[in-house]
Amino acid sequence: MNRYLSELSVFWSNVVERLTIFDLIDILIVAFLIYQLMKLTRQTRANQVLKGIGIAFVAYWVADQLNFTTLKWILAYVMESGAVVLVILFQPELRRALEQIGRRTKIDRAPDPQTQTEIDQMIGEIVRGMVNLSHRKVGVLIVVEHKTGLADVIETGTILDSRISSALIENIFEPNTPLHDGAVVVRGTRIVAAGCFLPLTEENSISKQLGTRHRAALGVTENADCVSLVVSEETGTISVAQGGRLTRNLDAEGLAKVLRSIYEPDKESALLKNPLLKKWRAKK
Repeated sequence: MNRYLSELSVFWSNVVERLTIFDLIDILIVAFLIYQLMKLTRQTRANQVLKGIGIAFVAYWVADQLNFTTLKWILAYVMESGAVVLVILFQPELRRALEQIGRRTKIDRAPDPQTQTEIDQMIGEIVRGMVNLSHRKVGVLIVVEHKTGLADVIETGTILDSRISSALIENIFEPNTPLHDGAVVVRGTRIVAAGCFLPLTEENSISKQLGTRHRAALGVTENADCVSLVVSEETGTISVAQGGRLTRNLDAEGLAKVLRSIYEPDKESALLKNPLLKKWRAKK
């Protein structure tokens, strides 16, 4: 035991003596990246994969210490291909991280003050249309584009490029009409397209009571910074999705405040920070 303690002491003293300021910076950068990776994959299926990779590293170290040649060779081969495996396994998370980096480095231009009246009118029209459809239990799915463009989603629908009005929203989602099954995409203060197809979330932990409309609302927000507004055709409840998180049971006032937070300048992810939504925040 004393011999091991002596060797450990010598090893530690050598490490401390050779440690430079650049080594500390290197360690801090790696620790920060690991923390961000854990934060990014929290509450996702990738988190379990990350734990499995950690176990593989521990197993490799044990195999090396015990001189298990075959097991060590297999684990070494797996880790040598680790970069490609990580890219494949973490493709959605890596895409989301790169999009977040792009959004943070983007120079935003403050909205024209003259458009505030138009924005207020648009919010009122959306709220009125969704509340009316909610009372009638008509399904609604509206996606509000933010910094990440949704051109690939828009191309799947019918281009409208029209001013927003409650009458138009109600007409689009009226049952048995050509566009009622898809999603409406809003860019700025205009409806760009309707009848659009959205990717479904692959998350299996969400409530079984949620149907395809809610899964589509979550799916599009997992890969972009957009906001999805949903009305359930079963219950008529109004929900909002952003960043892969769902907030349910909003009323007209809550919906209006959510929409204002989307267009509020100089506040990144204002919806997630909105104190009003904490009251209605529901776990997936």
